[in-house]
Amino acid sequence: MRESSPTLAGLRKRIARLTANGGFESRRTDGWLASGHARFDAAIGGGLAIGHTHEFFAADALDATSAAAFAALIALRSPGKAPLLWLRTTDAGKRTGHIYAPGIAELGGDPDRLLLVEAADPKMLLACANDAIRCAGSAAVIVESWGKFPLLDLTAGRRLALGARDAGTTLLMLRLNATPTPSVAETRWSVAAAPSRELEANAPGAPAFDLELLRWRGGPAGTRWRLDWNHDEHAFEDAALSGALLPLPARRAMASQGAAAA
Repeated sequence: MRESSPTLAGLRKRIARLTANGGFESRRTDGWLASGHARFDAAIGGGLAIGHTHEFFAADALDATSAAAFAALIALRSPGKAPLLWLRTTDAGKRTGHIYAPGIAELGGDPDRLLLVEAADPKMLLACANDAIRCAGSAAVIVESWGKFPLLDLTAGRRLALGARDAGTTLLMLRLNATPTPSVAETRWSVAAAPSRELEANAPGAPAFDLELLRWRGGPAGTRWRLDWNHDEHAFEDAALSGALLPLPARRAMASQGAAAA
């Protein structure tokens, strides 16, 4: 469901209604959102820590969809049927496109869990985020923004992090077309599209991702991973490095050439 320029009171009522009608079990307030890939999860202490903030940056503008997909798939792996709140500015929606419910179902997620809220501007987005992370009953909160976000300074980020910690909410900050800057996030990731595996009859391959851990408060950063999404297992796994269907480096080179010629 999409709600444009929502009031904070309306957002709270909507979440409360979803929780009451769905009969959701109380969510965990500690532990991890795990990818399902044992070595990847073990490398970061078990997965993305619940009750903390995690940042996802697209490696470049062409990778915005991949960054959004990875964050959403991680969030949708949370157990149960508690709603996933996705907050974004109207501008971000225009630039990256609308979320397609049948596509979420095709990937093995439940689109009925998704509550999409579009805020008119970054100020409203930040206000909604502060309210959403304190609402009981959500599986996770994704906050999507496009470009620079001056209002999200260290003070604002610390306020969000404290709210997430106190409520046991996992906050996923989706920063598209933005440059990583100092923050209080537990982890920070760069996400890029990776070549898909070749399937029989030239069928489209599973979504694949190149990940780089840019920052981890609990340990060393700099680790790189290539994972793809297993629809049947509803989990991530090692991506095959052969039989690529999508030559993304070549695509980026062509895009760069086009931009230079413009």
